[in-house]
Amino acid sequence: MAAAPLRVLACGDVDGRLEALFGRVRAIQGKSGRFDMLLCVGNFFGSTSETEWAEYRTGAKKAPIPTYVLGANDQETVSYFPEVSGCELAENITYLGRRGLYSGTSGLQIAYLSGTESQDEPAPAYSFSPKDVTELKTSLLSTPNFKGVDILLTSPWPRDVGTFANSAGEIDTKKCGSKLVSDLAASLKPRYHFAALEKAYYERLPYRNHTVLQETPQHVSRFIALADVGNTSKKKYLYAFSIVPMSLMDPAELVKQPQDVTENPYRKSRKEAQKTKAPLCAEDEPACQFFFDLNKHQGKKRPSDEKERGNSQPKQAKKTPQPTGPCWFCLASPEVEKHLVVSIGTHCYLALAKGGLLPDHVLILPIGHYQSVVDLSSEVVEEVTKYKSALKEFFRSKGKRYVLFERNYRSQHLQLQVIPVPLDHCTSEDIKESFIAQAQEQQIELLEIPEHSDITQVAQPGTPYFYVELDTGEKLFHRIRGRFPLHFGRAVLASEALLALPQRADWRRCAAERAEEAAQARAFRRDFQPFDFALRA
Repeated sequence: MAAAPLRVLACGDVDGRLEALFGRVRAIQGKSGRFDMLLCVGNFFGSTSETEWAEYRTGAKKAPIPTYVLGANDQETVSYFPEVSGCELAENITYLGRRGLYSGTSGLQIAYLSGTESQDEPAPAYSFSPKDVTELKTSLLSTPNFKGVDILLTSPWPRDVGTFANSAGEIDTKKCGSKLVSDLAASLKPRYHFAALEKAYYERLPYRNHTVLQETPQHVSRFIALADVGNTSKKKYLYAFSIVPMSLMDPAELVKQPQDVTENPYRKSRKEAQKTKAPLCAEDEPACQFFFDLNKHQGKKRPSDEKERGNSQPKQAKKTPQPTGPCWFCLASPEVEKHLVVSIGTHCYLALAKGGLLPDHVLILPIGHYQSVVDLSSEVVEEVTKYKSALKEFFRSKGKRYVLFERNYRSQHLQLQVIPVPLDHCTSEDIKESFIAQAQEQQIELLEIPEHSDITQVAQPGTPYFYVELDTGEKLFHRIRGRFPLHFGRAVLASEALLALPQRADWRRCAAERAEEAAQARAFRRDFQPFDFALRA
């Protein structure tokens, strides 16, 4: 028999408005039935709390529901919390303590951390330090078969919680909140995480706690920030939900992934720690030196940013992946057919494909030597994303949508193939179905991965793979374990179901004269110019 769910209320900053809060709770219970507990994050007490609080402290009034609160966030309210390890403040009102795990008879596990972030050791009475967070993590993660906690209560938001997610409105999640709380949430994997202090309501899309296709699926986490009690803007400050303790749930039910799940906002890319600088080109020179001013003096080098700023200090050479032989795509290489280049940024460039499926079939390529997307440094990834956005806008202006694919198999240098398809010719769903159907015919397993996922989360550096990305953000992925048809991506797009150009499936059969290629490049460059961010740099 399935366990009965607990009915829980969570609340943002009370700021001493006890009558307003408990009046609202009574009204909710009168309408919807009893709840098992009320969890309060943020400032429970305020500067004018004493009069209202005295009635509860003396027993003249009683909270209508078992209420659990976090500690002080400023010096002014420290005196309301006499015991560091937690205590009963009044009948039905319990202070949880500075940090720890509350586990009731129901089996529900609630991790909590009181106060705001401080780097001082020891931290003030109203703050937590890196040591506090480390000790809390260690005590919980050392538990045998630890999978996560049901609920995490903190007063500050976690820093970067908005990454990969829906907008948090006026709150800048890259600047707001605590990095220590982010680290805690990433480690404890709470099913629900509540915070306050920003006077705002924000319910983030659920995020996953595992790496797709690499780790066993785990439960998702939901972050909810709540506003302050009685706020005049009528922002939500009470959140009602039902929850069955993790320990009592069927494992398959626990790890179900909702359709709107996103990537984990706290998981840093492996590359960030490994690559802090852009790679060097073939001659151990900075990649940024190979700039060509295409709209005025074709083929002439422009000085690098360092020289423009008068910085003549020599750079330390850095070991980076080098081509095993002549590379057709390193921009510094003499093998590059520069008449096909149509745009050059700081770290990437665009070139028309040789023997393109269509005249506007274009490649996004890194200037330096990288084998695949998963090897790129963060600076290159950022510029690849800019080119994707520019190409999406460019092709949409012409009534087209692009399909992008990469084959990291029997290739030396990353090539992101970008091929436009007329909007009135087929839908994005048609394109996905064509790829999946033709993959199945050739015993290729193409898996759909969530649109908020990063390809680096499903493929390790050095892993052969093929992936397709639509300009909607939808992605299909195949890990190559044996032989793989080299022209698969192009053949699907050339098929009768999509572009109906089967005779152009092999690029070698589509060779054109150099003069024709140069004319096509000039035409693309001219049309793309209003969308080319590199010209505005």
